[in-house]
Formats: sequence, structure tokens, C-alpha cells
Amino acid sequence: MTVPQMDPPLDLADADLLSPEAVIDPYPLMAALRERDPVHWSERYRSWFVMRFDDVSAALRDDRFSSDRIAPYRRAKLEAADPGVQAAFGVLEDWMVFKDPPDHTRLRRLLNRAFTPRAVSAIRPRVLELADELLDAALARGGAVDLVGDYAYPLTASVIAEMLGVPREDHPRFKDWSDQITGLVFGSLGNPQRYAAGAAGLGELAAYLSELVRRHEREPAEDLISALIAARDDDDALSPDEVVSTGVLLLFAGHETTTSLIGTGLLALVRNPDQRALLEADPALAESAVDELLRYDGPAKTVARVMAADVELRGRTLRRSDRVFLCPASANRDPEVFTDPDRLDITRHGERQLGFGLGLHYCLGAPLARLEAAVAIPRALERLPGLRPVDTELAWHPVLLSRGLRSFPVHV
Repeated sequence: MTVPQMDPPLDLADADLLSPEAVIDPYPLMAALRERDPVHWSERYRSWFVMRFDDVSAALRDDRFSSDRIAPYRRAKLEAADPGVQAAFGVLEDWMVFKDPPDHTRLRRLLNRAFTPRAVSAIRPRVLELADELLDAALARGGAVDLVGDYAYPLTASVIAEMLGVPREDHPRFKDWSDQITGLVFGSLGNPQRYAAGAAGLGELAAYLSELVRRHEREPAEDLISALIAARDDDDALSPDEVVSTGVLLLFAGHETTTSLIGTGLLALVRNPDQRALLEADPALAESAVDELLRYDGPAKTVARVMAADVELRGRTLRRSDRVFLCPASANRDPEVFTDPDRLDITRHGERQLGFGLGLHYCLGAPLARLEAAVAIPRALERLPGLRPVDTELAWHPVLLSRGLRSFPVHV
């Protein structure tokens, strides 16, 4: 009898989600960790990784897993840093996503007054118009189309820039700034060069927005910058610095993750032609398709937290001040929660996913991201029939916190 040859079990002692193999496809390593070491200590990153759905969802609701990771890091690590790097971290420190209550509660309450569902739903026609403009231009150029660089990125960047009141002629400037900030916010650990480049980009963007805020203070308009300036709750309002920091956050977060969602979503549908055919036959499935694409291969690979107190979790002790990476990408494929979790099924219903987070840090921009993806993905499939990937290895962003394609060239 022939004994089948089995692949050797993965050595989890040195598991690395930034290895070349895991950057391309993190899910086999995540599955092994989820099964064999769901609360994993990484000596490489001096951090915990939490892999199972129940643990990740509970931690996202637990204030002992603190979001306030910029201020202590700034105090502990950056005293001797370049003043530009210090200033950049000062901007990040005002981001709502890096705040715990009561500061987070206050900022969220004021932002909710500016970032309303009505404002989001009103832009659907403009999203469709921009999608068609970009697809027209790509088709007119001929040759391969980069569904990230030619389509997803300029679409999402233009949408949030227009919502904030940024003049259209200035939109291209945000590509370089955003790329630099990505290295600062999402960059791989242990890469100090990202600080200087990220600080430079963030400083230029903050200076640009400071001038835009001053202009809107003099001449209010129907846009988000003016809404942020006017946002009030009793006697409370955003300070000028908070308006600028929030504008930076919205411009960055408002397109970076949605770009990744559109890119990986289109890739997943191309690789699963049965699901692509379902969506093309029934555009009404777009909303459930977006939810499933978020679960199956969404942009949120991990979420960073810092322990505010000791916590016992599955026999491990997470100590105060320890860094923890909660892993929605792993949780979203947990077989204890999802039926056949490694299969894409755009008709899937009734199974929760953590692509936009949970609890008080649930993504403020989730309605906008859903709308953009639900418009952009079916429109690309409709306008680019027969699209197929160019015969080359896809390039992924080699970062720990997010998952997205650098480019996605296709033949049409």
C-alpha cells in the first residue's frame, strides 16, 4: 500500500504574516494559528496575535484592549525623533481611531453630525459617473487596464476629496501623500525609514488642509470640511487642529481601504467565475456581494491594540502594555462561525463578519465604502466583459495591518 505524502506541519514558533508567502496568501498560516495557537505570542514582533472569531469580536468590545496606542508610543519612543516625525504623530494622535472614551465618544458624536447617511446616499449618482469616466479613459488608452491604479484608487480618492471640498485639480496630489502616509500608518514593523517619508507626506497634507479649513471658515460651502467646522453639540465643537486631523483621517481612511476592497473584490470574482456570473446576472446581489467580499478577502488583516490591563485569554496572560494584533481576516474564516469559510458565496446571509470592526470603533465610513464598492465592482464587470488577469504575479502591499493589491492589471 502506498502511503500518501503529507505536507509537513507549519512551524508556528516563527510564524510570520509578512513572509513573502503569507503576503500573497495569509489564510493557510492564519488557519494553522487559529486551530493550534489561537492566542499566539510572536517573538519576531514582540506582540500577541488573536485569531478566533469569538476572541476577536469580544476584544473589539473590551476597553482593556485599548486603541490609545499613538500617545504612549510617541512618549516612549519618539522623544529624540525628528521634529517633523513628532509633528506627524501629533496629527495621528488626534485621529478618532486612536482614541478611547471619553475622547473617542466626543469626536464620534461630533463627526456623526457631519457624516450623515443622507450625505452618503446622495452621492451614488456621482460615484457611478466617476466610475464611467475612469473606465472610458482606461478603455480609450487601450492595452491592459490596472483595476487598482486606473480605477479603484482614483475613484475612491476623488469621491472623498469631492465630499471634503478639495478642488478637482488638486486630487492628483493626494496619491503621493497617501502612499507616504500608508508607510507611516500601515508600514511593516522595524522599518524606521517609513517615519521620515510618512511624516513628510502627512505634514504637507496637513498644511494643505489647514489652508483649506481657513478658506472654508471664511467661505462655508456644502461639503464635509464646512460640516466639520460647523459641527456642534451644546457648547462643544472640533478645534481647528481636530478639523485638520479629521480631514487627514477621512482623506486617507476614506479611500485607502475601499481601494483595497474594490481591488481584492474584483480579483475574488475573477477567480470564482460562478460567483461573478451570479452577480452579473442579478445586480441586486451587489450589497450582499460586498459583505461577502469583505469577509472572504477584505482589507482589514489585523487591528492593533495595546493592553490597558492584564487579561487572561485561552490560558495565556496578556500583560498591561503588551501590543496585540486582533485578526479580523482570520476571524472571518473561522469554521466555528462560517459554513465552508474558504468558499466565496455572494448569496451568504445571516453570518456576521468583522470587516468593518465592531463596537464603538465600528467604521464610521462603512456606508460610504459599501456604496462605492457596490457601484464600482458591478460596473467594472459590466463595462469590461471578458476581463482576465495579465499573466504576471500580482503584487501585494507587504504590510501587517491591511491587505490590498499594489496593482491588478487585466486584459479586456
